Amino acid sequence: MRDHLLASKQPKVVAIVDDDPSMLKGIERLLGAHGFVTEVFTSAEAFLEGAAASKATCLVLDIHLGGSSGIELRRQLAASGSQLAVIFMTAVDDSAIEQEALDTGCIAFLRKPFPGRLLIEAIGKAAN
Repeated sequence: MRDHLLASKQPKVVAIVDDDPSMLKGIERLLGAHGFVTEVFTSAEAFLEGAAASKATCLVLDIHLGGSSGIELRRQLAASGSQLAVIFMTAVDDSAIEQEALDTGCIAFLRKPFPGRLLIEAIGKAAN
């Protein structure tokens, strides 16, 4: 019982993958101000090399990355059996890409720039 109580007081870990350093820093600051611990990655490959997938509450994932796309990463995670909740974000206004992202089972799709509260609300949905 005590271990369960301790675990529930652990801060939520949010993994962020974006190849834009200023976007990473902005999201990291926003989430830090709301009590989240973040782990940031500049590529899908860097995320896969780390252990963030096993301890993160959710993944905030840019669709357009330098190497593998965010959608490809989401598919890889799903194929490996991962239940990690994904929040997609993109600066590209393309309904076909949005539909493709939604078809992968993401819990939210945000167009950059987006109000910070939308991201916080989506993470809250992932944490429940």
